[in-house]
Amino acid sequence: MSPESSASGEGDPPAADNTFAATAAGGTAASVSAATADAHPQGRAHFQQQLHELESHALGGLDLIIEQLDRVLEALRHQDVELAQMVIADDDRVDGRYLEVHQGILSLLALQAPVAGDLRLVAALLHMIKHIERMGDQCVNIAKLIPLSGYEPPVRPEVLGALAKMGANARSEVVQAKAAFGGRDVGLAEDLVRQDREINRLNREIFRMAIEIGDDPDTREWAMHMILVARALERIGDNAVDIGEQVAFVVTGLFREFSDSSRGPGGAGGEVSAGPGGAF
Repeated sequence: MSPESSASGEGDPPAADNTFAATAAGGTAASVSAATADAHPQGRAHFQQQLHELESHALGGLDLIIEQLDRVLEALRHQDVELAQMVIADDDRVDGRYLEVHQGILSLLALQAPVAGDLRLVAALLHMIKHIERMGDQCVNIAKLIPLSGYEPPVRPEVLGALAKMGANARSEVVQAKAAFGGRDVGLAEDLVRQDREINRLNREIFRMAIEIGDDPDTREWAMHMILVARALERIGDNAVDIGEQVAFVVTGLFREFSDSSRGPGGAGGEVSAGPGGAF
C-alpha cells in the first residue's frame, strides 16, 4: 500500500460506511438517511434549498393561473375575442411551469432519498403542479368558447352576472389555496369548501337560467356555451380544493377529502393513510 493511499484511509469513515453501520445496527430508512445526511451536511442543505425553490416555482404557477383567470373573465365580460385569443396563446407559460417543476422534482428524487416531511412535500408538489396545469387548461376552455357565438352574441346580463360571481369566487379560492399551502394552514385550506359550495350553487343557477332562456336559437346556443363556461369555473374551484387537501397531507401525513361527498354517516371526512403504518 502506498503512503498516499494509507493516508487517505485515515480520519472519518466515508458516507457509505456510516450508512452501512446504521443499517447493520437495525436502523430504519430514516436513520440511514440521517446517517447519510450527517456525512454530507452540505449536500443535505443543498437538497433543502432545491426543494424550497421547487415549492416557490410551484406556488408561482398559481400566480400564473390568477393572471389567466383575470384575463379570461375580462374577455367573458366584454365578449372580447382578441383577449380570449391571448389567453389561449399564453397557456404555454403554464405548461412550461408544469414541466419545469415536474422535471425538477424527478431530478431531485434521482439524486436524493427524501423521507418523512420532505417526502410528503415532494408528493404534494407533484399533485399541486398537476392541478395548476389543469386550471390553466380550464381557462383555455373558457377562452375557446367565447368566439363561438360571434362578435356580437345575444348575451343575457343576468347570466354574465352569475358567471362573474363564479369567477370571483374561483379566483378567491386560488389565492386562498396558495396562502394555505405556503403557510401550511390546514384551517385556511378547509375553508376552501365554503367558497366551493357557493360556486356549485351558482353553477346550478346558471344551468337553470340557460334552459329557461327562451326559444331564440342564437340565444339558446350562446346560453349552452355559458353552461360550459360555468362548468370550467366549477372545475377550477374543485382543483383549488384539491390543492387544499394537499396542505392537510403535508402537515398531518394523512390524505383527507374536504368535500361533503366524502363524509360518512358520522359526518367526518374520509381519511386515507399515506403508508402501511399510517402517516408518512
